[in-house]
Formats: sequence, C-alpha cells, structure tokens
Amino acid sequence: MKVIFIINLLISVIFTICYAYQFFYLVVALFKKQKKFVAKTEHKYAFVIPARDESIVVGELVLSALAQNYPSEKIGVYVIADNCTDNTAEAARKAGATVYERNDNLKVGKGFALDWFFETASDKLNEEDYDGFIIRDADNVLDKDYLLEMNKVFDNGYDIVTSYRNSKNYGTNWVSAGNALYFLRDAKYMNYPRMLLNTPCAVTGTGFLISKKIVETEGGWRCHLLSEDTEFTVSEVLKGVKIGYANDAVFYDEQPTELKQSFIQRMRWVRGYYQILAKYGGTLLKRTFKGSFACFDMFMSVAPAILMMVIGLIFNIFALIFAAVIRSPEMPGVLFSLGFTLFNVYWIFFFMGGVTAITERKRIYTSRAKKILYVFTFPLYMLTYLPIAFVAMVKDVKWVPTSHRVVKDVDSIKKDE
Repeated sequence: MKVIFIINLLISVIFTICYAYQFFYLVVALFKKQKKFVAKTEHKYAFVIPARDESIVVGELVLSALAQNYPSEKIGVYVIADNCTDNTAEAARKAGATVYERNDNLKVGKGFALDWFFETASDKLNEEDYDGFIIRDADNVLDKDYLLEMNKVFDNGYDIVTSYRNSKNYGTNWVSAGNALYFLRDAKYMNYPRMLLNTPCAVTGTGFLISKKIVETEGGWRCHLLSEDTEFTVSEVLKGVKIGYANDAVFYDEQPTELKQSFIQRMRWVRGYYQILAKYGGTLLKRTFKGSFACFDMFMSVAPAILMMVIGLIFNIFALIFAAVIRSPEMPGVLFSLGFTLFNVYWIFFFMGGVTAITERKRIYTSRAKKILYVFTFPLYMLTYLPIAFVAMVKDVKWVPTSHRVVKDVDSIKKDE
C-alpha cells in the first residue's frame, strides 16, 4: 500500500505541476478584459472547404460564407470535393462555391487535400490576390459577423487566427454535449487567455485563417500527421509565427452523437498527438528549458494529460489484480486507492465543465435542464479518453471521414433553447 500511495502521489504531483498554469489561464479568462481590435483594412479572403461526401451539409456552409456582413467582392468560396462518391460537388456549386474535384486514394486526408488545392488552384488564387485563406470543415455554419471579427485580428498583425468553436447539436445527447463542451472550454479557457497574455494560440481542426504569406512560405500545406491542425500549430510556434484568436468570431460545427463514432474520431486525434510528440517533442522540450513558455504550453497541449491518468489507472488495476491473486489483506486499501483516483479525476473534469457551462451559458443553445445535466456527464465523456489513449498507443490508426447529417442555419441553432 505504501508503494501504491507513493506512486499515486507522484503522478498527482507531476500532473499538478505540469498543468497548474492552466488554472492561471482560467483566472485570466475570468478577470482580464478582452482585447478590442479595430481593422483599418478590409482584406480579401477565400474560404477553403475540404469535403468528402458532404452533400447534405456543405450547401449551408457555403451560403453562410457568402452571406457575411462583409463586402461580397472580397469573399471567395472554394470547395475541394475530395474522393467523393456522392453529389458534394453539385451541391456546393448550386450554393455558389467554386469547386475543385480531387481523386487520390493513396494520399487520404484533409492535409493532402489542402496541399493539392493550393498547388492546383495557384493560378486562380494569385489572380484573385487573396490576403488570407479560411480553412473550414464542410459541416460548419458561420455567424454573420464571423469574417468581420476575424479581419479585425488579422489586420493587427496575426498571420494565423483561430476562432470560437460552438456546436450545432449540443443538446442531442451526452456524447455531442461532451464534445461541444470540450471545445467551448478550449476556446474560453485556453485560447482566450493565451490571446490576453500575448502567447501563441492553438488551431483546433477547423475555423482558422492563414495568411497568403504562410501558404507561400510553406509552399502549400505541409502538415500530414493524423492531427494536422495541432501539427500546424506546433510547427508555426517553433518558427515564431504569431497565432491569434478572435473570441467574437463564432462558428458552429456538428458533434458526433454516437459513442463509437466519437471514439473513432478521438482515436485519430490522440494518435496524432503521439505522432507530434515523436516528431516535435524533443525540440519543444529543449526550447522550454531555454525559457520559451510558448513551447512549454504547446508541449503540454500535445502531451495528453489523459495519458498520465491512463498510466495511473493501469498501475492501480494491476495492483488490484495482484492483491486479489495473492489474497492480500490490503485489498480494501488497493480498492480505495483506485476509487479515490477515479473520484479525483471525475471532479477535476466536473469543475472544468461546470465553469465553462456557467460562463458560456448564453452561447450554449439547449434547454437549461440539459445544460445542467451534461455538466455531470461531461466527466464520464472525458473518462472515455482512458481506453482511447491506451488503444491509440498500440493500434495503427487511419484517417476515417466523419459522417455529418445535421442541417441547420444559425437562426435554427439559436432556437434550440
């Protein structure tokens, strides 16, 4: 029991030391005033939308992009119909997008689709002379002021800008709410305080803007690991690029409603984190020890906290099995240790979810009862990362497209209360 206690205590201490700065982020987000940006120039942008079999939802995104409170002549919308077997291209064209169709069953995934697009459409993009490109997933829809708010931050010297990720279907069930609450917390209590503290923000999958200069410098899109968004963030942070966050640029995306679908999606993300750690972890650590807080922050972001929990849980389970086999009189103590570990994890996530749900309640579109209920189920959703983190270590994970079926405009989403 002494050994078990010491190891559990050691894991807790390491976890607390590594992630204590995120509590500081929380305090900053709650009490520091938001930065207000004013744009002197209305830049010209292209929305770039990789889409694979997204005929059901892509039209709504294209329409919301073209309906922005922003000069229409400074907006272009491009859809990459990537290895589609449905009428995605037709649906996108009908809604008003320019469509590029790609067929490549060897180089599969959003990163390859983006790289192909920037090469294939280079003449057209140069002719239009866009200042930046906004990368979107096909299931997204945008607030009318989305581009206006992104432009404010971009015009103030940020070559990459990310935005506030909300949900189209928060109230469907505990799985969709868990995913949505995770991204709301990431926006409010990670990127928002980063922006306030002038440290680089993190790109999360969709809803981000990159300058023309970044595309030209990189020669297209060069990130192809399973979590290409996080790889892109880490790569650009190491190059010293400013990554900003537009808190008032709000978009909505569809969250998985089935646990199996959510498992598959998050398995790819976690496996991608492991790949990033292998590729960039050493460099991030070296620069951390040289005094780079940004590199420390990025290292903590890709060194999943959940992995520490997996290690602790596996240790306690093996201790429990060993105690049962030898019929140890300390069996109750081992059970208590395991239960106490899970109890602590539950309440950490409950606190995270609860604070986010309270402060972001006006941006969460579901009934008050569901807002409360899903705070209690959020820790259970996060605990499902335990098997995901373990399996992702041993399984060869491949990129698999996520099916989307929720068709809503912003007004419909906001009526869900």
